[in-house]
Amino acid sequence: MKYAIIGDEDTVLGFGMVGVQGRIVRDAEQALRAFQGLLEDREVAIVIITERVAEMIRSTVDKYLFTVSFPLIVEIPDRHGPRPGRPTIKEMVNTAIGVRL
Repeated sequence: MKYAIIGDEDTVLGFGMVGVQGRIVRDAEQALRAFQGLLEDREVAIVIITERVAEMIRSTVDKYLFTVSFPLIVEIPDRHGPRPGRPTIKEMVNTAIGVRL
């Protein structure tokens, strides 16, 4: 079971320092190819994707975010911080399980 990260160069390099494989993307086409490639890799259990990259392919990410149980898709802020208007992790958990924590 592996983790993988899709994001900008700084984020991917940072995760790489602790052993997480990653894919650096700069546009929507690269993001979509990287995302689909990781979904096909049966060893990847958790796909971490930066919020800015996820926005590039939002409809595809949303299709997998709460509908497919494996791999787990986790969005994180990049080095610029969280995007305005994005739900917090607590809010996403509340939505996913239908219970307010």
